[in-house]
Order: sequence, then structure tokens, then C-alpha cells
Amino acid sequence: MGGSGSTKTMNLTLNVWRQAGPSAPGAMKTYTAKNVSPDMSFLEMLDVVNEELTAKGEAPIAFDHDCREGICGSCGMMINGQAHGPWKATTTCQLHMRAFKDGDQITIEPWRAKAFPVIKDLVVDRSAFDRVIQAGGYVSVNTGNAVDGNAVPVPKVDADAAMDAAACIGCGACVAACPNSSASLFTSAKVTHLGHLPQGQPERYRRALKMVAQMDLESFGGCSLFGECQEACPKEISIDSIARMNRDYVMATLMKQEERHLAGAG
Repeated sequence: MGGSGSTKTMNLTLNVWRQAGPSAPGAMKTYTAKNVSPDMSFLEMLDVVNEELTAKGEAPIAFDHDCREGICGSCGMMINGQAHGPWKATTTCQLHMRAFKDGDQITIEPWRAKAFPVIKDLVVDRSAFDRVIQAGGYVSVNTGNAVDGNAVPVPKVDADAAMDAAACIGCGACVAACPNSSASLFTSAKVTHLGHLPQGQPERYRRALKMVAQMDLESFGGCSLFGECQEACPKEISIDSIARMNRDYVMATLMKQEERHLAGAG
């Protein structure tokens, strides 16, 4: 994972995007982070900087966080131009300061995408993801009482593929890293993880149609399979899921055309 490996403290220069609100002008501000331990997480380092700012009567840097265990997806930010920072398969809260060296300059910015407007400083509005999920990222088939866990057999290859896709934490790194600001990796992960399971089959094709349509409505860019999304993804979700989503979308479109044709013939 790189870094200095030293136990000595570091002094760092932080260039941080500050923006008081959605409609307020923003600008980069420079701060000094002193006596930073290499064992600190990146967010712990920001906590220390915020304590110093608060003691001076200045507004602390606003940033999203919750679990600090790499599973909630809320800690996203661009660090030196990389989503979540320099370590692969790592969220910002799991990034440690040993990834940097004494004297380094670190530029910290919010996600940059039209669909993720800035709320304040490093906090962005990712409710567009919620609306994509609401469009079809669920199973709504009436199943009655809960069945035993092993009552519905699932082939291991399908179960593994579903779990790989379900690892998506909705952080938005894929959108921030994509030159087109596409949400195809996120959307395809949600489409794919249900599409691999028996419970997700009744709505499989309608799900792809609805979620892709909502994704387009949210001002995300188009996917050109550039591949930067899977490189930035902290859960290493493959763009293979995009190919599967595209197949389901094409199938759903053909099925819809066939339904219209049959309705017209009748």
C-alpha cells in the first residue's frame, strides 16, 4: 500500500475546497496539519485540523462520515485528484496517513459531478443514487411468510456473483472518477446483484429499464467503458456488471417492443 513506514510525525499542507453552501462561491483554502501520526486515518487527521480551527473560532471543514469502517460509503472525497486517495480498494476512512510523506501537499475536494451538487465544503448531495434505487432496485414480489434460508437453491456461481455486486456501498467514487460522470457502475451493481438471484427474476428486465431511465434523468453522463470507475471503486466491482446491465436493458427494450406489437396486432 505504499507510504513512508516511519513512526515519526509529519507536517502537511492541506489545500481544501471550502464552500459555505450550495449557492455560495467556493475556493481553495490552505491549512497546515502539524504533528500528524502515520497511524492516523485520513478522517482522524481532518478531525485534528478541525479541532484547531474551532479553537481559533473558524468554521470546521465539513465532510461526510459515519461508520469509519469502510462500509457506509459516506466518506467520499477527492484526494490529490484520486477518489478516496492513493490506495486501491480503500475508502477515505480506511486510508491512513502513512500513505503520505512529511512535507507533502494534499489537495482535498468534493466529488465533481453535476448530479452531485455541493452542499457544503466536502459534502455533496447524493440523493440521485437514492432515486435510482427507488426506481427499481428492490424485489416487490409478494412472497408470503419468510421462508427458510436454504429453501430456494441458488447455484454458488450465482451467489458469488450476486455478493460481489452487492458489495457496492454507493459512495459515488465511480461517478467522481469517470470522465463522463457516469453512474453505470453503481446502477449496474444494483441491477446485477438482484438479477443473479431467483427472487430477482420476475422483475429482472423491468428493473434494468426503470433504473437506467432514472439514471439518465439524474444528469449522469453516458458510459463509454473507460474503466476508471472500477479502478476507483473501493469494493473493486468490475465493469462486467455494466455489460450484464446493458444486456438486460436491450432485452427489456425488445420485450417491450414485442408487447406493443402484439397489442397492436390484437
